[in-house]
Amino acid sequence: MKITISGPIGSGKSTVSKILAAKLGYKHYSIGGFMRDIAKKRSLSILELSKRAESDPTIDDELDQRQSQIGKSEDNFVMDSRLGYHFILDSFSIFLDVSIKEAVRRITSDKKRDEKYKNTVEAVVALKERMHSESLRYNEYYGIKFPDKAKFRLVIDTTKMSPEETAEKIIDSLN
Repeated sequence: MKITISGPIGSGKSTVSKILAAKLGYKHYSIGGFMRDIAKKRSLSILELSKRAESDPTIDDELDQRQSQIGKSEDNFVMDSRLGYHFILDSFSIFLDVSIKEAVRRITSDKKRDEKYKNTVEAVVALKERMHSESLRYNEYYGIKFPDKAKFRLVIDTTKMSPEETAEKIIDSLN
């Protein structure tokens, strides 16, 4: 089974995907992780890379090809990717939603994240800028109005749920 998990920044995509993959014994892939690798190679922040991708389609091309190839050549994986459902049409597509307040709380308390913010206001602005930047590209490149929750087989609001609870709800939905 191919499972793609989408959602805004801080919705729990990466954490839930890792938990879900472990519980199912599947491989885990993260487009956000691939993007952070590209940003690091280019000595850019993730926001700077997102901005650059607005005028440099090779960034999205690389990400798109990578996830398309995984979708064509592999099975039994969980991929956290905002557009995974678009590139892997035969996936069980899931959208995780979250309030902006909770998203900011999660990312500012995550010590493993490369992005650091001086305060909550800066984090809110950066999150909104990044999502806006990505939404512009999705619309321009693919004609996708992100997020269109009707495109997903399962939508979960994770605002008041732990990652483990979210993973269990997904497993229950797969049966």
